Amino acid sequence: RPRQPAGPAVSAACTPAEDDKLLTEPLSHPDFFSVKELFTLKDLFDARVHLGHKKGCRHRFMEPYIFGCRLDQDIIDLDQTMQHLQLALNFTAHVAYRGGIILFVSRKRQFCHLVESTARACGEYAHTRYWQGGLLTNAHVQFGPGVRLPDLLVFLSTLNNVFEPHVAIRDAAKMNIPTVGVVDTNCNPCLITYPIPGNDDSPAAVELYCKLFRMTIIRAKDKRRHMPLLQFHGTGSASRAPALGTAGWLGKGPPSPVHGDPTAVTAVEGL
Repeated sequence: RPRQPAGPAVSAACTPAEDDKLLTEPLSHPDFFSVKELFTLKDLFDARVHLGHKKGCRHRFMEPYIFGCRLDQDIIDLDQTMQHLQLALNFTAHVAYRGGIILFVSRKRQFCHLVESTARACGEYAHTRYWQGGLLTNAHVQFGPGVRLPDLLVFLSTLNNVFEPHVAIRDAAKMNIPTVGVVDTNCNPCLITYPIPGNDDSPAAVELYCKLFRMTIIRAKDKRRHMPLLQFHGTGSASRAPALGTAGWLGKGPPSPVHGDPTAVTAVEGL
């Protein structure tokens, strides 16, 4: 296939040093994407994020995040939830701003459609089915060379259908892939890079999480799109073409980023 002509020429002023400055400058700002204004403590309370499981189901590593116990039910400290949620959203925004691939993971059947719709709305990927072992640790054998792993995994629930830790958490830790996860009082937060203590069973709480992550990712991508020197660097389809999501195992994710982009097709054919 003949190589397609290149797009609009980038200005000569777009030096690597300036490009790197635009990518690293947000890191020096404590809240560059203003994620703190997306939610309040009352929003968390109204969504019943503070409701945990019975005291007998408590995981010992979740005790620092528990405010108290009422009628044999653990109550999560929402002040800590706010801090951890802001950190998680801020990190997610930085990954999206730098053109990273974000994978939403959930094994709860009642939230499959919600999680997949959230991923599709913000242009990312979702995995809500059975997680086959080796999808991350053995990807180069299962999908061939040149497959790009996700840059961030977002767990709306860290447990599978039999209340065991999700296999993807362990695989992501082995591959040094950062993770963001909602951890209830019966979960182990140790392997989660950015744990969010909160209720992972209530539909209102999960809807709030999905809305916040969707708004955060869209806000970060919009801010990157408005950067004139970055619009031709890492935001196009070619930079995300050899992604694990295009191999077909993500099922309900958004359309392939290669579709309709001749330059991206040329880049993939050269692998």
